[in-house]
Amino acid sequence: MIIGVPKEIKNNENRVALTPAGAIELTKRGHEVYVQATAGLGSGFPDADYEAAGAHILPTIEAVYAKAEMIVKVKEPIEPEYELIREGQLLFTYFHFASYEPLTNAMIKSKAVCLAYETVEMPDRSLPLLIPMSEVAGRMSIQEGAKFLEKPMGGRGVLLGGVPGVEPGRVLILGGGVVGTQAAKMAAGLGAQVTIMDISLNRLRHLSDIMPANVNTVYSNEFNIRRHMKEADLIVGAVLIPGAKAPHLITRDMLKEMKPGTVLVDVAVDQGGCIETCTPTTHEAPTFIIDDVVHYCVANMPGAVPYTSTIALTNATLPYAIQLADKGWKQACADNEPLKLGLNVVDGKVVYKGVADAFGLDYTPVDAML
Repeated sequence: MIIGVPKEIKNNENRVALTPAGAIELTKRGHEVYVQATAGLGSGFPDADYEAAGAHILPTIEAVYAKAEMIVKVKEPIEPEYELIREGQLLFTYFHFASYEPLTNAMIKSKAVCLAYETVEMPDRSLPLLIPMSEVAGRMSIQEGAKFLEKPMGGRGVLLGGVPGVEPGRVLILGGGVVGTQAAKMAAGLGAQVTIMDISLNRLRHLSDIMPANVNTVYSNEFNIRRHMKEADLIVGAVLIPGAKAPHLITRDMLKEMKPGTVLVDVAVDQGGCIETCTPTTHEAPTFIIDDVVHYCVANMPGAVPYTSTIALTNATLPYAIQLADKGWKQACADNEPLKLGLNVVDGKVVYKGVADAFGLDYTPVDAML
């Protein structure tokens, strides 16, 4: 198969979808890999490394899309890429369709095969291609939140870990999944007082067992959220419903009950966000303030640490990319149920129910397309 790796063009997105190590694994199986010039530079991988791995370098994004049967990316295609995508071409990337209708409509129009990293789902409901970036984003949420709590950045001027004689900052984490767990570990490690909320009692029991003493677990409901947010210095939104829009757990009216300078980090923003007032921002301008509350809503948080993120992502996606290249997407998805769940849009039809429901579109069962 001919595999194309374009350079990401989303604002301040420095990741690349394939490392040179990944290129070796594909080329040694007889596949052709074409990488856009400088695509890996932001992650620390120069063109020469890809050429040494057996890949070919193409000068432009147009050339990569024109050549490839399968496009492997990090982030969803943005508007300048829409016209480059052709009928029957396989796109393997993060899409987060349910949060952005124009992208969904563009991919329906293209009649491409859109296989989304974020909805590849194992029998235990874990999301193997989302986990590594969720781990990065969860840890970063505390790193960024701590920075924006500083007074010059608009925050309350709170040091999360405190110092002897001064109590530490308080962190509220909404969601006890991968993002929430990693955020809690980081916040606890800094010495903050941490409260993590979830609607699964089994998950809360597990977290209670594994977390240090400065992490408390609380059942998530509106009453408890309103009670704890009033004392929080940093609130992390870490709620995900695979393939669908995240629910709004923090609403506009709640902001007035928070302390001025509170920082909100909505890690779910690329899936619609679980904080009503959050809209996507970029690393170039990551925050805005509403009602004296700082909102950090960067939709590609791991893009700020591209070396770590790119290696972690390739570790997870490469086995699936190899299956798609070796067998073709139809056979690979027929043989691998988790991979089949990654199919969202195929030949102009929406085959993932969460996406169809988000926009009131017709839904076609995925098996009908195989």
